[in-house]
Amino acid sequence: MNDTTPAILLNEATASAYVAAAGFRVGPVGRVGVELEYCVRDPRRPLHRPAPERLLGLLAQLGNPLPGGSAVTIEPGGQLELSSSVGASLTECTNALAGDLALVRAALAEHGLYLDGTGLDTVRRPRLVTNHPRYVALAEYHDRSGTRGRTVMTNSASIQVCLDSGTDENGSEADEWSHFARRWWLADAIGPVLMAAFANSPHVTRAGRRWASYRQGLRFGTDASRTRAPRRTADPRTAWARYALAAKVAMVAPAEDESVDEHANGPWLVPNGLTMRDWLRGHGPRPVTLSDLERHLGTLVPPVRPRGYLELRMMDQQAGDDWIVPVAVVTSLLDDPEGAQAAADATEHLRSPLRRHRDWLGAARDGLSDPALAAAALACFTAAESVLARRGAPLPMRDAVAEFVDRYVLRGRCPADDAPQQRERRMGVVSTG
Repeated sequence: MNDTTPAILLNEATASAYVAAAGFRVGPVGRVGVELEYCVRDPRRPLHRPAPERLLGLLAQLGNPLPGGSAVTIEPGGQLELSSSVGASLTECTNALAGDLALVRAALAEHGLYLDGTGLDTVRRPRLVTNHPRYVALAEYHDRSGTRGRTVMTNSASIQVCLDSGTDENGSEADEWSHFARRWWLADAIGPVLMAAFANSPHVTRAGRRWASYRQGLRFGTDASRTRAPRRTADPRTAWARYALAAKVAMVAPAEDESVDEHANGPWLVPNGLTMRDWLRGHGPRPVTLSDLERHLGTLVPPVRPRGYLELRMMDQQAGDDWIVPVAVVTSLLDDPEGAQAAADATEHLRSPLRRHRDWLGAARDGLSDPALAAAALACFTAAESVLARRGAPLPMRDAVAEFVDRYVLRGRCPADDAPQQRERRMGVVSTG
């Protein structure tokens, strides 16, 4: 929209229809996108957070987007995010992103900065480094229920793998895993296994409870209406629309016109207990517009989020160049029919439809120390290795997956199980070819 476009007002029926349609855009599968988040550190000043303006200035000579097509943005705690261009294949996407990441690392290293390959910064206190009203409002919303939400906003880093939603036609048996409903189901099925295998934010609470992925533990400890996985139903579109409308609204912009400076009209409203459905039924400060709904959808962070494509958000950031491993594994298990069937067979018995959230919590807490998760992970990773070999993936990528399997999966371990000194050594960059 622009400043001459009238606001598009919504009611409950139109909003529900929009969410259902926009969440799953159907078409052929095979494209891959990746978002890498990193906490930026200065070893000379461990408590210092480099300002966003400084980070963007240091990278300005590289261009934005970067030569490989990746966009550079700064998250509210100063985390640096690289959003790859959409690759027509796994290899195309990862090659371009690896090149861009190498340029960013080199540019930052010239000034003594490095990208921290862990899922959670446990050294620096949570702090916003932006005064953007959207983030200020979101932080205020989270602060009402404790410190978890602000910590996730400012101190966490993840790997997000984005794949096509899938087709809307039932084809041959070999193609059944390309259907969007089956892909949604499979992404949810393998999600806890991926969360456990790539858990890389260890923490022991004051009560003595150990978490392998404390990043996810913190996230699940915030607003459940916006962080838990949607219920599994036969119709993903309806399920997602119900989830989105039942979720609480974190912020309301004071002006609808997104073309004006968002700082110009003062602070944003932070409602208390208002769901999107309530707002659509007339209980909010004003009628709901399409921009309001889109902004709301952008604040929903379940482990798998449909944004027209499937966005898998449950994986912690990894050390060095191990980010390529979850990208390769996820793509192999979702985009290849044999890989998909093997993953479904390996994880079906793990699912607890009536208590699904328990599965996610257990994966975040235990990692692969849970024998059932460890066995499922081994089956999934073995299937992924087979897919990568059969499809002729680059040898460095296959070697990276094989090394990860040997170091962690075969031993029922995850990166969170590394001793601190091992994690520090593995922060160095290794070549992926």
